[in-house]
Amino acid sequence: MTDATLQQQAVPLESLQLKIGGMSCSFCSNAIERGLGREKGIEEVHVSLAHEEALIRFRPDETDETRIKNVLHSLGYIVRDPRKVGAFDEQLELKRKERNDLISAASLALVMFAAMVAMWLDLWQMQDWHAWTAWAFATYVFVWNGRRIIRMAWGAARRGITNQHVLLSVGAIGAFIGGLLGAPVPLLGWYGFVGFPPVDFFGVVVFLTTYHLLSGYVALVVRTKASESVRRLLEMQPPTARVVRNGGEEDVAIETVMVDELVRVRPGDRVPVDGVVEDGTSVVDQSIVTGEPIPEEKQAGYEVIGGSVNQTGTLLIRVTRTGEDSFLRQVARHVEEAKAMKPGIIVLVDRVLLYYVPAVLGISAASLLFWGFAPLAWAGNMQWVTAIYAGVTVLVMGYPCALGMATPLALIRGGGMAAERGILMRSGEAFQILKDITHVVLDKTGTITEGKPRLVAVEAVSDLGRDEVLRLAAGAEAASEHPLARAIVDAAEERALEMPEAGDFQATAGQGIEATVEGRRILVGTSRFLRSRDVDVSPAQEVLDRHEAQAHTAVLVSIAGAVAGVLAIADAVKPDAKDAIAELKRRGITPVMLTGDNERTARAVAAAVEIDEVHAQVVPQDKAARVRGLQEQGARVAMVGDGINDAPALMQAHVGIAIGAGTDIAIESSDVVLIGERLGAVPEAITIGGMSYRKTVQNLWLAFFFNGVGVPTAATGVVHPSWAMAAMAASVTLVLANSFGGRVFKRPSIRSSEKDRFPAGEAALILSVPSIHCQGCVETIEANLRLEPGIGRIEGDVKTKTIRVVYYGSATSPDAIETAVTRLGHRVEKRP
Repeated sequence: MTDATLQQQAVPLESLQLKIGGMSCSFCSNAIERGLGREKGIEEVHVSLAHEEALIRFRPDETDETRIKNVLHSLGYIVRDPRKVGAFDEQLELKRKERNDLISAASLALVMFAAMVAMWLDLWQMQDWHAWTAWAFATYVFVWNGRRIIRMAWGAARRGITNQHVLLSVGAIGAFIGGLLGAPVPLLGWYGFVGFPPVDFFGVVVFLTTYHLLSGYVALVVRTKASESVRRLLEMQPPTARVVRNGGEEDVAIETVMVDELVRVRPGDRVPVDGVVEDGTSVVDQSIVTGEPIPEEKQAGYEVIGGSVNQTGTLLIRVTRTGEDSFLRQVARHVEEAKAMKPGIIVLVDRVLLYYVPAVLGISAASLLFWGFAPLAWAGNMQWVTAIYAGVTVLVMGYPCALGMATPLALIRGGGMAAERGILMRSGEAFQILKDITHVVLDKTGTITEGKPRLVAVEAVSDLGRDEVLRLAAGAEAASEHPLARAIVDAAEERALEMPEAGDFQATAGQGIEATVEGRRILVGTSRFLRSRDVDVSPAQEVLDRHEAQAHTAVLVSIAGAVAGVLAIADAVKPDAKDAIAELKRRGITPVMLTGDNERTARAVAAAVEIDEVHAQVVPQDKAARVRGLQEQGARVAMVGDGINDAPALMQAHVGIAIGAGTDIAIESSDVVLIGERLGAVPEAITIGGMSYRKTVQNLWLAFFFNGVGVPTAATGVVHPSWAMAAMAASVTLVLANSFGGRVFKRPSIRSSEKDRFPAGEAALILSVPSIHCQGCVETIEANLRLEPGIGRIEGDVKTKTIRVVYYGSATSPDAIETAVTRLGHRVEKRP
C-alpha cells in the first residue's frame, strides 16, 4: 500500500448537502451524478429528484465545497443550502419566475398559432414584416424565456451528456436557422429559399420552447410543496426560552441558551431545549419522540426533549444539548439526509428517453448529411434545402411531446381514481414503484392503532357493578386534565353514565388522584399509590397482571378504603387494521412494524393484527436506518406513518405513505397521503399504482407509434414543419383519448390471479346504470370495481348503459357490488 493511499485513508470523508433548483426529470439527476462523479476527490453522490436534494461525500484534501458548487453551476442548476429558511423563499421565487416565463411564452405561442392557421386557410398573405415579427417572437421566447434551458443544455453538452434540454435546443436552433433561410431581406436582394416558410419554422421554435417550459413548471410546482417539511419541523422549537440567570428569570433567544444553564418551563408550554429535570414534577407529552399518545411522568433526574409539551406542573430543566445537537435539529438533519439518500426511481418514460434522445439526434444528423452529400452521386449536386428540411423536421417530429405527456396524463387519471378512494398521490414516482413493493413498514401508534388512549375494559373486583365503578371513577377524574383521566371520563359519557360532583380533589403527579364523591373517598391510580394510602390491592392483583400482560395501562379504583375495580386503558387497534395486513400478505408483501414503544406493547399489537416482524423502542433516525437496511437487501419498501418520529423513514422509503390525520411534517415527507385514518387504503393505493403504470405503458406505445413512423418519414426531407407539428398534436390527442376517454387497448377479460384467489362460486350480475353517458364513465366504474374483493370479469356497455360483472360469491355479493357503483355517484336503476 503506497504512502499516498495511506494518507488518503487517513483523511475522513466530509459530507455536503445541497438543495438543487431546476431539476425536472431523471436526466437531471443522472447529469448531476455523472458531472460530479468525474471530479477528483468526490467519492459518493446521491441525488433525489423528488425533493431536489443532493448528498455529496468528498475528500477535503482533494476538493472543496466551492469546486463542487461550481460544477453544479456549470451544469445550469441553482444551488441552495437546505438548512437555511432562505432556501424555501428562493424556491418560491424560482417558481414565480418560471410561471412568468411560461405565461409570456404561452401568450406569444397563441398569437403565432392564430397567425399560422390564418395563413394556412388563406385568410391573409404573408408579408415581409410578418416573417420578422415571427423571428422576434421566436428570439424572445427561446433566448429570454428559455434562457435557463439553453444554459442547462450547454452545460450538459459540453460534458458529453444528452438530455431533453439538448434535444430541445438543437431542434429549436435548427428551426430557427430554417426560418432565417426562408425570411426575405429585400434590401439585400434576398427573398429566402423557396419552400422555407419562415413563420412556420419560427413557430416551431415558440411551440417547442413553450411546451418545455410548461412541463418544467408543473414539476417545480409539485416539488415546492415537499420543501415545507423541514421548515415546519424547525418551527416546532420555541424561539425563546425562560432562563434562570442572576437570581431571576429572563426570556432569551433560543440560540443564546448554553449547556448547563437552567430553564423554567410552565404548564402548557413547549419544552424549548433538550435537558434533564432539575426540580419539579409534571406530565410531558413526548409523542414527537416515541409517537406514543400516553404522556410520561417527569421528575428530578428524568430526561426531557425539546419540542415536547409540558402539561401539568412547572419544571426546572438543566440544558444538555443545544443547536445542531438538539433532538429536533437531529430529526431535521435525518429528514434532509433521507431526502438525498432516497433511492432514485427512474420513471419508465425517462428510461426510454435515455436512449431515445441520442437516437433522434443521430437520425437528424444523418439525414442532414445524407441529403446534403449523397445526391452528388445521382444528381450531380447537393440538395441542402431537402437536407435542412429533413434535419429540422426529424427534430420536430422526434421531440418527445406525447412521450413526455404519457406519464403525467396516466398519473392524473390514476390520481382521480385514488382521490375517490380517499387517497392523495403526491408524486409521480409513487405510481411507478407501488406495483413493485415487497415490504410495507408500519408505525404502530396512529397507523395500526387509533393514536389516543381509550378505556378498553372495566372489571369490578367487589360487589359493585362495572358501570358503578366507572361512574364513580369518572366523577373523581372529571377535574383532572391528564389524558388517562380524559379517557375514563369519555368512556363514562359514551355509556351515558351520570357523573356525580367531586370535592376535595387532590392529584399526585405520576401516581393518581383522590376526591370525595357522594360522601365516599375515591382513589384512582397506580397500585403503589393505593398502597401508600393503606389500601389492600391483592383482590385486584390477578386482574391487574392480566391486563399488564396485554400491554394495557391498568388503573386501580378504590372506594371507601377498599379496592373496587380495574380500569384498562390502551391505544386501540383500528377496526380495519387486521384485514389490511391480511390483504398485504395475500399479495406477497411482507408487513413490518417499527415503533418507539416498548417491546411488550409492540408484541401485543403485532399479535392482534398478525404481523410477524416487529422492531420496538426504535428512535426516529434508526427507523430511517432500518428502512435503508431493507433497501440495501434489495427490497422495495413503502413506509406508513403519521408522526414527526416517522418523517425520516417516510422520506427514506421508496414510497412514503402518511396517514392524513397525522402531523403536517409526516404528510409533507410522504409521497402518498391517506385522507382520514383508514389503513385499508394502503393495498388499494398499491392496486391503483399498478393500474396507472399499465396505462402509462399503453400511452408510451401510442406515442412511439407516431414517433416511430414520423421520424423515418421526416428523414426523407419531404415533411413540412407544420405537418410535423400536426403529427405531434395528433399523437398528444390519441394519448389524451386513451387516458381519459375510450380505451385503445383492451385489458384481458379475467386475470388468472383472480381465478386462483377465488376458485369457487363464480356468478354473474348485470347492473342497469342510466347515468352512464360516455366510455369514461364505464372505465371509472370498472377501475373502481377492480379494487373490490372477489371481482373477476367486468364488461361495460355505453349504448345499453349496463355493467356486467363476473364475481365470486365467497368474497363479495350483489349488494356490495351495487354499493361500490353508487358510491361513485351513479344511480343503479335495476338489477336483472
